[in-house]
Amino acid sequence: MLAIGCDHGGFELKQEIIRYLEEKNIEYHDFGTDSTASCDYPVFAKKVAEAVVSGKCEFGILICGTGIGISITANKIKGVRCALCHDCFSAEATRLHNNANILAMGGRIVGPGLAIKIVDTFLNTSFSNDERHIRRIEQIEP
Repeated sequence: MLAIGCDHGGFELKQEIIRYLEEKNIEYHDFGTDSTASCDYPVFAKKVAEAVVSGKCEFGILICGTGIGISITANKIKGVRCALCHDCFSAEATRLHNNANILAMGGRIVGPGLAIKIVDTFLNTSFSNDERHIRRIEQIEP
C-alpha cells in the first residue's frame, strides 16, 4: 500500500499520479487534500509520514508547490527518510543509497510526464543493502 498526500499546490499533479497508480493496479490511500483550495501542507505531510512509519503503508508520495515544505515536515517524523526528487536519477539514487521511504515532488516544478517516470523509478528501485549505505543510514537516525 502506498500513501499519497498533497496541499493545494500539488493537487493537480496528485490526480495525475493517482491515475497512473490505478492503471498499474497499485493500491494507495489518499490522505488529501481534495481540491486546489488553499490549505496547510504540514497536515498532509504528517498523515502520510505517520502511515509509512506505522507500517500501514510501505511508501509515501508527497506533493506541494515546490516539494520543499512538505518534505521538510515529513522528515521531522522519526523513521521517515523523505527525498525531494525532480529527476529520475535522484529518485533512483535515494532508493539505492538512502532507502528513502517517501518521495516528495513539486507540483509547480515537475510536469505530469516526468513525475510519472520519477514515481515509477522510485517504486521500482530497491535499496542496495550495501554495508556503507546501511552504516550511513544508521548515522542519520537520532
